[in-house]
Amino acid sequence: MLKELGSGLVGALALTAVHETAKRTIPHAPRMDVIGRRGIAKPLYAMGVEPPHGDKLQAAALTGDILSNSLFYSLVALGDERNVVKRGLILGLLAGLGAALLPPVMGLGRQPGHRGLPTHLMTIAWYTIGGLVAAATLKALRRVD
Repeated sequence: MLKELGSGLVGALALTAVHETAKRTIPHAPRMDVIGRRGIAKPLYAMGVEPPHGDKLQAAALTGDILSNSLFYSLVALGDERNVVKRGLILGLLAGLGAALLPPVMGLGRQPGHRGLPTHLMTIAWYTIGGLVAAATLKALRRVD
């Protein structure tokens, strides 16, 4: 079980590294960190609780993203070993589609600097990278045995 969870964590960290690097270097890069901060603050406000601000809110969003993406990407371990990479690809595509399309539906708004299709494609590509990294990590960890 540690290998499975570990592979999900590596995939999530790869995704986070791509997002964090891109937001500093690519104009109009996807800003899932902003969506994550809104995802924490909005329900807290709705409950009458003051959410954390600044760096504390960013840290909470980043931690939540890494934990949830780790658990999601660890699903690459379910099923036949021969299909691990295919599952990584599918999981990454699904996560990317969800990240690109669902925030407005969930009342979290659009990403700042959203530029339509290019922003969506980058989002989908980066989550797909996370899924493929999780799959490759799991395959490597299982070969160690």
